Amino acid sequence: MCGIVGYIGNKNAAKIVLSGLKRLEYRGYDSAGIALLSGALNIVKCKGKVSALEDLLKTKDSSGSIGIGHTRWATHGEPNDVNAHPHLSMDGKFVLIHNGIIENYRKLKDELINEGYVFKSETDTEVLVNWIEFVYLHAGVSAEDAIKLALSKVEGTFGLAIIAIDEPEKLYATRRGSPLVIGLGDDEFFIASDATPIVEYTKRVMYLEDDDIVILTKDSLKLKNINIEKSDIPIFQKIDLDVNDIDKGGYEHFMLKEIYEQPNAVADTIRGRVLPDGSEIKLGGIMGILPELSKADRIIIVACGTSWHSGLVAEYLFEHFAKIPVEVDYASEFRYRDPIINKGDFVIAISQSGETADTLAAIRLAKKAGARVLGICNVVGSSIARETEAGVYTHAGPEIGVASTKAFTTQVAVLTMMALKCANIKGLLLMDEYLSLIKEMRELPSKIKTLLKQDDHIKEIAQVFFNSNNALFLGRGYLFPIALEGALKLKEISYIHAEGYPAAEMKHGPIALIDENMPVVFVAAHDRYYDKIVSNVQEVKARKGVVIAVVTQGDTTIRDMASFSIEIPEVNEALAPIIAAIPLQLLAYHIAIKRGCNVDQPRNLAKSVTVE
Repeated sequence: MCGIVGYIGNKNAAKIVLSGLKRLEYRGYDSAGIALLSGALNIVKCKGKVSALEDLLKTKDSSGSIGIGHTRWATHGEPNDVNAHPHLSMDGKFVLIHNGIIENYRKLKDELINEGYVFKSETDTEVLVNWIEFVYLHAGVSAEDAIKLALSKVEGTFGLAIIAIDEPEKLYATRRGSPLVIGLGDDEFFIASDATPIVEYTKRVMYLEDDDIVILTKDSLKLKNINIEKSDIPIFQKIDLDVNDIDKGGYEHFMLKEIYEQPNAVADTIRGRVLPDGSEIKLGGIMGILPELSKADRIIIVACGTSWHSGLVAEYLFEHFAKIPVEVDYASEFRYRDPIINKGDFVIAISQSGETADTLAAIRLAKKAGARVLGICNVVGSSIARETEAGVYTHAGPEIGVASTKAFTTQVAVLTMMALKCANIKGLLLMDEYLSLIKEMRELPSKIKTLLKQDDHIKEIAQVFFNSNNALFLGRGYLFPIALEGALKLKEISYIHAEGYPAAEMKHGPIALIDENMPVVFVAAHDRYYDKIVSNVQEVKARKGVVIAVVTQGDTTIRDMASFSIEIPEVNEALAPIIAAIPLQLLAYHIAIKRGCNVDQPRNLAKSVTVE
C-alpha cells in the first residue's frame, strides 16, 4: 500500500518526485524518502509525512535528474527513519523502493547473513536490495540480468523502482502483484503506483503487467520480462484525468469534496447507461454477458471493506428482482476457505482501486475453478479491469480520501442497474415497474443535491456526539448494509468504536450495551420494514437510549420518537441505500473533525490495500 514515484529526464527530479509523493500520500504516510542521482547518490528519508521529508530535503543537496521516491505504509518494521525507503544495498551498488511483501525474505536474509551481509533495518525491502546486489556481484552479470535472476527467486508481491549505481543513466521498474504505471514525456519518463502523481506532466501512460520489467533512459524505454527472454513493444494509452480532479477544489478535506461530488459521480455513472428517454438500461461493457448472468446458478460477490458492503446491497437487489441466489464473501476469506465454485457460477469482484490484493487473488481462484468473472472498479487500466472477463467502470472520478464515499454510492448504482437489467431480461419486472425504477435512478443526482443541504443540521448533531466512546448502527433489509457502512465510516475516521447490526438482531446481544450514553443510529426509511423498525426504536427508547434516526422526508412517527433525526428524500426502497449512506458519511466526517482527527489520512489506514 506504499506509494512509488520515479523520474528520469532533464528536469529536477526532486521537485517532480516530491509533488508526486504528496498526491500518493493516501497510499501510506508512516514515513517517506527520496534517492537522487547526480554524479553521487543522495538518499534522504525520515519518519512522518511527505511534508517532513520536504523540510528535511531543504537542508540537503536536491540536484539530479534521476530520482525515486516513496511514501510508506508499514508492513515489515515499525515506522521510523531506518525502516523508511529507499534502501541501499550493503556495498552501495543498488538502491530501490518497494511496494508489496516479500514472503520468503527470512530465507533470503539467512543466506545473505551467511555471506557476510549486515542489515540495518527490519524490512523485507532491505533484504531484497541486498539479494539483487549479491546476485550482481557473484554472478558477474549486468544489472538488468541481476535484477531478473534475483526476482526469479523471490516469492511475494512487489512494485519496484531501482537505481543501479554502476549504470547512472538508467532507471529500472518492475512489478508482480503490485501496480506500476509508466508515463511518457518529452525525453523523460515517469514511474508511479497509479496515474494521479504524474497526470500534471503527461497523459500518456503504460500499465505494467506482472513480471514486466522496463529499462529507462531519458530518451528510451525497453520492455522485457523477468522470467522470459523476450522484448515487447510498449503500448501507451491516453488517460482521461485532469489535475483539477485530484485537488481539493476549495474544500477543507478531500473526503468532504468527495461527499459533495456524489451528485455528479452518480450522474456520470448512470449517464449513457440509463438512456436519456428513460426507456432502457444499457451496460455496454457487459451487454453480451447479461443474458448469461441472468441465467446464472449463483452469483458470488467478492470484495473488501466498503466494497463488501456494496456487495451486500447487491445481494438484496439480485435476489429480489432477478431471483438469482447470491453469496457475498470477504475476498480475504474466500481465497483461503476452499470455496465450492461451480461452472455455472458468476463471480463479481468489486474494488474501488482495482488493485486490492485479496480481491485479485479471489479472481484468480475463481477463474481457475472455471467460474465466469466480472469486475466493478473505478480505475481504468487497473489489474482487476485487466484480469476479469468483462466489467463496468463506476466513473466516480479519483477518490483520494482514504474513507470511501462516492466509490460506494457509484458501486451500488452499477449493481442496481445490473440487477434491474437481469430482471428485465428474465421478464420478472413489469414494464411499468422497470420504467419507474429507471426514472427514479435518473432523479438520484438531484435528490442527493437536496440531501446535501442538510449538512449544517448534521454538523449540529455531530457537536452533541463527538465525545461518545461507542455507537450502534441499525437497519433492516436494503438498509442493513448501510448500517454497517455507517459504523465503518465512523470508526475508521473518528476512532469511535461503532458496530452495525440488523435491527432485529439487537435483542440477541447488542441491546445489553444500550444506556443513556450510547447513541443508536437507526437507518429507517419508509419501506416494507418500517413498522418493525418502529418497534426497535421503542425498545431502545425504553432503555434510555439516545436515538439518531435517518428517516424519509415527511415521516412523523420515528422522527417524533427520536432524539435527533435526519430526513432523506423519498425514493424506492431498492434505491434507498444510495441516498441513506450520505448523511452517515457527513455525520462521521463532522464528528471526526470535531475530535481533531485527520479524516483524509486516518491512522494505520491506507487507500489501496495492495498487500495481504
